[in-house]
Amino acid sequence: MDTKSIETKKLFSKISKKVGQVIVEKKLIEPNDKVLVGLSGGKDSYLLLEILADRKKHMPFPIELFAVHVVVKEAGYKNDLDFMRSFCTQLSVPFYLIETNVDFNRDSKKSPCYVCSWHRRKQIFNLSKEINCNKLAFGHHIDDALQTLLLNMVYHGSISSMPFKLSMFDGRMDLIRPLLEIHEETISQYSQNIGYPKELQKCPFDKKN
Repeated sequence: MDTKSIETKKLFSKISKKVGQVIVEKKLIEPNDKVLVGLSGGKDSYLLLEILADRKKHMPFPIELFAVHVVVKEAGYKNDLDFMRSFCTQLSVPFYLIETNVDFNRDSKKSPCYVCSWHRRKQIFNLSKEINCNKLAFGHHIDDALQTLLLNMVYHGSISSMPFKLSMFDGRMDLIRPLLEIHEETISQYSQNIGYPKELQKCPFDKKN
């Protein structure tokens, strides 16, 4: 085992233990939960799924994990779907791939990013109901939360950010963010060490909005 492998394992262990503390303190995951992880294809969601699969082994109660990736055909971005499938298989996590169509011209007054995100989340919400998941996990980290806080202060005059847990659909499901105390720099460091793949083709709207 080389030095890089040892350092990478130590870093993963450190992140996983921190996330484990957050899960316990915020009561994000409880006995018999069915957790659906939104797998975007970015480093944050890959790490989230890997960590939850690791935490599952240490939990004193049973849970189920599932992963989903939504492809918006008209968006123009492409992710390594073969890697996603093998990644989930390696972690023993059932993987769902959903393809959907979006008419961006129909909602031309809204930004393409907003429209794309709304449709992707709708598909994820529908799947969570279909397979009876009561938790939906997203890979937002502390830097995302700080950015949201600043945007809300500047544009809405409110002091609010991303919660660790948000009850949705009259309590049918909770949206959870287990990585919310992890810095993006830490995630990036682990991602570079482990070699998570980057997008095969970036979204054409990425630098326009």
